[in-house]
Amino acid sequence: MRLPDPRSLASGTPEGAGEREMATLAGLIKAYAPHDGSFELRIPGVHAIRRSRPSSELMHTVQQPALCIVAQGAKRVMVGREVYEYDASRMIAFAVDLPVTAQVTRASTAEPYLSFRLDLDRHKVAGLVLKMYPHGLPRVPESRGVSLARVDASIVAAATRLVELIGQPGAELLAPLVVDEILIRLLLSSIGARVAQVGVAESGVHGIAKAVSWLRANFSQPMKVEELAELAHMSASSFHQHFKAVTSMSPLQYQKVLRLQEARRLMLSAMMDAGVASRQVGYASASQFSREYGRFFGSPPTTDIPRLRENVGAVADA
Repeated sequence: MRLPDPRSLASGTPEGAGEREMATLAGLIKAYAPHDGSFELRIPGVHAIRRSRPSSELMHTVQQPALCIVAQGAKRVMVGREVYEYDASRMIAFAVDLPVTAQVTRASTAEPYLSFRLDLDRHKVAGLVLKMYPHGLPRVPESRGVSLARVDASIVAAATRLVELIGQPGAELLAPLVVDEILIRLLLSSIGARVAQVGVAESGVHGIAKAVSWLRANFSQPMKVEELAELAHMSASSFHQHFKAVTSMSPLQYQKVLRLQEARRLMLSAMMDAGVASRQVGYASASQFSREYGRFFGSPPTTDIPRLRENVGAVADA
């Protein structure tokens, strides 16, 4: 007897049941996110996000590896020049830390934007990949840090069961099992091979993830592409090619976005002036900082920061 391809089982839930599960998930998110914001639930790495109106302006943040399922509403995320639109029909997965620009595009008080986010643990993914693909991952045509796919009803069902566990007896024992189920179903999905690369030491995505971690920790320091390439175990030319494929940015652009986002955060939260913030993030020239800030955010810090202080809700969640 011929056994079925396990990947064919990943979307085995009937469409109608998927819609019912999505409605249930939306109700749970609404209960655990009683007002606008991002709420980490009692299960580590699980978040409920709510927004009651479309974004009035673009939101800038660094998105960590995660699976995001929109139960209601819609959102747009831009990574470099790539644009990703997702809603209740499409799920999105981020494999590496990425500076993103985001915008909730559909939300209202009556039907708020509601999203479930599960942070992806690189070590947990790696362990599951070894069990699921003992002979190696299937080849993927390209390495990208962002993957978009039609929502998988079985993943929605598992996510719903995970959130339903909150407050139940034995939740601390059962939740990790359901998280593993979600990850297994994600790895078996149409984007699974891409997501799996983050946990495979020989993959380009894994090498870029190591370089990205260094950049995030040391973005204010001078950057040498040759040293980052060595960290990723690649030649300089191969590293540059892989880095841009995964992040949609060059290493220099990636560093610049990190610096500008952090400078903006410092001016807003620590009340620093532009000169101090620019030096803190690694700029030697205040005029260069102001020019690059204006090009990236649309206006120089002297006008952008006072406006943002009047609109303190300018933050981004998945």
